[in-house]
Amino acid sequence: MNKSAQSLFEKIWQFHLIKHFDDGRDLLFIDRHVLQETTSARAFEGLVRKKRPVRHPELSVATQDHIISTEPGRTETTNPQGRELLTLMRENAFANRIRHFGVEDPRQGIVHVIGPELGLALPGAILVCGDSHTSTAGGLGALGIGIGTSEVEHVLATQTLALMKPKTMRIAFSGRLPAGVTAKDMILHAIGKFGIAAGQGHAVEYAGDTIRALPIEARLTICNMSIEIGARLGLIAPDEATIAYVTGREYAPRGDVLERAIAHWRRLATDSGANFDKDLVIDSTRIAPQVTWGTTQQDVVGIGERVPDPASFRDAARREMATDSMRYMDLSPGMPLEGLPIDIAFIGSCTNARLSDLEDAAAVARGRKVAHGVRAMVVPGSMTVKRAAEAKGLHKVFQEAGFEWRDAGCSMCVSMNEDVVPPGSRCIATSNRNFENRQGPRSRTHLASPAMVAAAAIAGKISDVRKVMAS
Repeated sequence: MNKSAQSLFEKIWQFHLIKHFDDGRDLLFIDRHVLQETTSARAFEGLVRKKRPVRHPELSVATQDHIISTEPGRTETTNPQGRELLTLMRENAFANRIRHFGVEDPRQGIVHVIGPELGLALPGAILVCGDSHTSTAGGLGALGIGIGTSEVEHVLATQTLALMKPKTMRIAFSGRLPAGVTAKDMILHAIGKFGIAAGQGHAVEYAGDTIRALPIEARLTICNMSIEIGARLGLIAPDEATIAYVTGREYAPRGDVLERAIAHWRRLATDSGANFDKDLVIDSTRIAPQVTWGTTQQDVVGIGERVPDPASFRDAARREMATDSMRYMDLSPGMPLEGLPIDIAFIGSCTNARLSDLEDAAAVARGRKVAHGVRAMVVPGSMTVKRAAEAKGLHKVFQEAGFEWRDAGCSMCVSMNEDVVPPGSRCIATSNRNFENRQGPRSRTHLASPAMVAAAAIAGKISDVRKVMAS
């Protein structure tokens, strides 16, 4: 072990360190702050009450995503229950000179989609947002940190954040992915293998030749679900693909500044001999398309496997959780997931609503029809993604197959808007969480990749996308 060798995470953390406190916390400078409507209102209220200005409004942006309607042609008033928070977001942003991507802005979208898309997330930067899936930015080699409302207020007032430094963890994926297997399957498989608490208190670096071969949008999907393995954040070292992705984006550096930035980004890699508190390995060649069966992300199997028997788990708490999950999901031990009828297929969320995700789903939907009785939805992650998809004719592919083609927003992932799964209905979704009542009271959610969700929509039941494509 080389004691002077540093991991990528340690390099970025150290570069942003302002001060180390006696209580163990580190004060860090924050490069970019992205705001969304559900966690910002109270933060701004606190600033007003304490008579504090926003320290660096030019380093913050705001967007409307969680409670905005995704109905085509929507306005701020389309979802009446969300009107107050949407209005407050707009007014607070305007009053504090913060750039606001509202429903009328062509750049509006899910916070974790527009961050990388606009060049707000950059390699080596620290980006924060009042949402746990801010770890998405790690796909570009940034530290994306989800924060609470009081921390949102603190960043607005000081452009700093005091945090306990996480431990380090590496998950190395090796080998070529089998046909039909995607980044979503990789991260679901990792969570199923190691558990939802494996990364607790850690910053996870994803490495290995499988990761290096992934396109950038797939890396964003991997890092998006770092929180679901219990980690504080997740990241992937930047490379030439990262630089090509970032270059030319609206908020990315340009000219001489860009050249200096690129020189810095190329030095951002974990040193040989760097030590990790946990070091795990996955054989990517053994991963199959994944589908969750329970109410946590670790309740997952390959499409050809069966629902496990709770008695097979050694830990008593795990057995109890699995039993409760099966009861909620109306499943029984030993039954196959393949062939299980569904009511709703949802393609969207900050995990899987980028252009490449929609292309994967459209490849399955092309020339086929959604099964009778299934509601199938495609919700682009941003209005930029929607326009790009329409330029490729993907909207026609989906509409001709029988999918709804919506406007950008969090939609059915979080059920804070009109897109809700009815009680008792079974949904297969590309989102990141399958908790009880997540998509609506008594909703039942199975997580899978965009291609797998599209395959289920066509078949009317959970299906192996490889078989659907071969038929």
